[in-house]
Amino acid sequence: MTDTAESGMGIEFPSLAPTSGPRQTTSTVKDALQQATVILRATADTPRLEAEVLLGYTLDVSRTALLTHPERPVARHQLAHYQNAVRRRSAGYPLPYLTGRVEFYGLTFDVTQEVLIPRPETETLVTLALARRPATIVDVGTGSGCIAVSLAVHLSEAALYAIEISPAALRVAQRNAQRHGVAQRVRTLVGDVLSPRPGPVDLIVSNPPYVPSGECGLLPASVRDYEPRLALDGGPDGLVMVRQLLEQAPAVLKPGGAMLIEIGADQGEAAQHLACTFFPHAAVHVHPDLAGRDRVLEVQT
Repeated sequence: MTDTAESGMGIEFPSLAPTSGPRQTTSTVKDALQQATVILRATADTPRLEAEVLLGYTLDVSRTALLTHPERPVARHQLAHYQNAVRRRSAGYPLPYLTGRVEFYGLTFDVTQEVLIPRPETETLVTLALARRPATIVDVGTGSGCIAVSLAVHLSEAALYAIEISPAALRVAQRNAQRHGVAQRVRTLVGDVLSPRPGPVDLIVSNPPYVPSGECGLLPASVRDYEPRLALDGGPDGLVMVRQLLEQAPAVLKPGGAMLIEIGADQGEAAQHLACTFFPHAAVHVHPDLAGRDRVLEVQT
């Protein structure tokens, strides 16, 4: 990341300095939000909402408090921090990395640039897993831990393993497990796919990298330039880790165990074919996300 992109150079805020009055403040909440919303229109789908989220984070208050008191003064140093954050966002830097947190399945998760930002599509996988009410689960490529921690929160008796190849990412997952009080039931392991071998378990879940290598350069700049390539690049056809999971799963699953694997919207047919190759006697199904796109490969042994 260049210094220019980092600071958002070339994007100027109109001066908010008062012509008179106390010198310790330069703006109100209303003024700051209006200016930021204009700046963010070129980058954000919901510029006003993002402006509010960033200002709430800067001032350490809720969005409700901002909207209830638009006349609240914003101190000079707070305004400077806020405008810097808005510049970085307008240059493409992801909002969750700026605030250090994101909402997923009704819970708040810490995120850093070491982990993929959790997305609503992955909530489909969590919902399918919860419907099974498994007693033992392994989450492969846990990243922020959003899947494993969400399952642990909603399945109070379940024991989970969370495997991640990146030690830095695993530390984020550990923080999130502690944040939500499930660290004692989520055992974190540095490993690659299903090695070290956990289990035996009732359910394997995973949101693996599934973007074909040749398409990584076509991703939106906010994803391509900032999110970890390790969590995105799924090899030539995007299914390298899916194959590895299917190949290694029999040594980990209990009899009658199952797998739920997130896939790309155009990978349903190929993923289903792979699953039938490795598990010819299993029930294989592809579930859509809320937008109706192929999203989760299910293998029921």
